[in-house]
Amino acid sequence: MRKEDPEMTEQFGLLGKKLGHSYSPQIHGMLADYEYRLYEKEPDEVGLFLKETALSGMNVTIPYKKTVMEYCTRLSDTAKRMGCVNTLVREADGWHGYNTDYDGFCSLVKMSGIEVQGKKALVLGSGGASGTACRALEDLGAASVVVISRSGENHYGNLHLHADADLIVNTTPVGMYPDNGKAPLDLKAFPDCRGVLDVIYNPSRTGLLLQAEELGIPYAGGLWMLVAQAKRSAELFTGSKIDDGEVERITGILSGGMENLILVGMPGCGKSSIGKVLAEILGREFIDADEKLVEKAGKPIPEIVRESGESGFRRLETEILEELGKLSGKVIATGGGCVTREENYPLLHQNGRIVWIRRKLEVLPVEGRPISMSRSLTEMYEERKDCYSAFADLTVENDGTVQEAAEQISLGISPKRTEKMK
Repeated sequence: MRKEDPEMTEQFGLLGKKLGHSYSPQIHGMLADYEYRLYEKEPDEVGLFLKETALSGMNVTIPYKKTVMEYCTRLSDTAKRMGCVNTLVREADGWHGYNTDYDGFCSLVKMSGIEVQGKKALVLGSGGASGTACRALEDLGAASVVVISRSGENHYGNLHLHADADLIVNTTPVGMYPDNGKAPLDLKAFPDCRGVLDVIYNPSRTGLLLQAEELGIPYAGGLWMLVAQAKRSAELFTGSKIDDGEVERITGILSGGMENLILVGMPGCGKSSIGKVLAEILGREFIDADEKLVEKAGKPIPEIVRESGESGFRRLETEILEELGKLSGKVIATGGGCVTREENYPLLHQNGRIVWIRRKLEVLPVEGRPISMSRSLTEMYEERKDCYSAFADLTVENDGTVQEAAEQISLGISPKRTEKMK
């Protein structure tokens, strides 16, 4: 642990090459009372930075987790075993190096409830995160841990040799934003799989996790691991124990802020009106999917339907939802019939909570809505109601004012981390 020095300025940060939008400052701001900044450095700048910086400690991310080891006067046993460092703490004799990714992964496994003891695990990828996962799984009692890489003895071309795997862990970037929806393998090829972990946290549900959900396999994403490793780093920075409950609290806050709120429902049920008010209540950006569709097509919806038919309109709608579903922290109103295409569900669910807005059919407007005018609303509702129900995480009745409906939704958003199992 770092020795307390009353004259030392308590400043910490994250060292990396390309940090982009990092959640680390936000997480550390909720964990402890110290200054935390991002430091992007080129490879030839790292050594001088470590020698001259006045920081009391820092986290380290790719590609410098091995680089910083040569600047450490002491390495923790875990860091030695992992062969990389992601946390540095300044002591009187120089930098001490730790690996808190290990703690974060172990915490993720524990939170998930997925059984590791005596199980066969496949770890996808051969980078630093893979090594951390392998060591942790071995320590947690896995019967065997097999690394799957693009080359070598065990690779993606001979996955059939490991169809008996009980647990699959993805440590590759496959499926990470902006390449949402992709998966490194097909879980249907692993009939004995009883757990899936993915260290990616954006999107909150990768293509791999969405398939696990579809198959009823327990799963967990990487946001919990990110917060748990930060919590351990903060303890090393401050020399003080932080309650384990903080990981759940902060993960819940981040998850709630990252997920989109997707409004579905019959045409004219009030999705756009409610969405605008809801966005104002929550301080988020509001996006109308139909407006984006019209903007992309360069023509109004009645004209699109007249020229391409409803099927052509639906295909274009799916393209728009694919783009919008990758976003984070938005309020998105969708077209009334988007639920009729099953492929739209993972696009919306990957990073969002879906809210079904219900309103009495007799008050729904049809004027200017070509699809609504082409058939009876009762027929349309009967065709879609099961789809709305299957998509929805939350249902809100819009029988009062727009403000009341928006407030119902805001009150129905739990700050705790939830996963919908379908």
